[in-house]
Amino acid sequence: MSSPAEAVTRVERTRARRARILELVDERDFVSVRELSEEFGLSDMSVRRELTAMEADGQIARLRGGATRPRTVASSRQYAAGAQRNAATKIRIAKAAVALIPEDSVVFFYSGSTVARTAASVPDSLRESLTIVTNSLPIITEVSAWEDPHLVTIGGTYLAAYMANVGPQAIASLEPLSADLAVVGCDGLTAERGLTTPHQLVATIGTTMVKRAQRTIVVADSTKVGRTGFTPICAIEDIHVLVTDTGADERELELLRDRGIEVLVV
Repeated sequence: MSSPAEAVTRVERTRARRARILELVDERDFVSVRELSEEFGLSDMSVRRELTAMEADGQIARLRGGATRPRTVASSRQYAAGAQRNAATKIRIAKAAVALIPEDSVVFFYSGSTVARTAASVPDSLRESLTIVTNSLPIITEVSAWEDPHLVTIGGTYLAAYMANVGPQAIASLEPLSADLAVVGCDGLTAERGLTTPHQLVATIGTTMVKRAQRTIVVADSTKVGRTGFTPICAIEDIHVLVTDTGADERELELLRDRGIEVLVV
């Protein structure tokens, strides 16, 4: 028989191993049994048993030869493709943005894959104190799985490519509300043109969230910085913080800092 101390150590090792598996799955979307065997020095059979247990807990989905993220929501092709671009970078951005969310806040979460990753990165210790308001189906699905979530869902016309509700009904639902913070993504961000996106109906949701929030955090990978999209979400003066990555154009970041934006590079 193992001692109590050995049992605790075994539990801690299992917890750390599963956390690493989740990290790899989130970064790559798919991780193979062979990769995990090499990572942890375990047999293929031991890895498969671990993955089976994690699937039973709803943490991953098993595929032939490995594992992927649980498919709780069927993504549109356009959304899924965007979510996989620069996935590891978006994870870093999301984790940095979550650190800026105070306890006991009301938070607007806009649509988009980087914003969705930010919601998914909220730690257990913070979840119970937040009120989440969103029009994004992936975020609704994520937050609804939390223990006793404070979740306000914004209805409207469903736009499949963005996996989000938009239109007059969504705007009418948002306009009476106020939030401490808005977490917003974009297709483009420049000091001159502000925050932009390709779709006018999607833009109006972001515009309303920014207007009704006391503070706005933009989460955008470096491919968005210095780029101008089709239609505006808000002016640069409405943004308080930009969280981006090291690939961003430094000249554009300096222009943003000169305009009073706090820029965090991760």
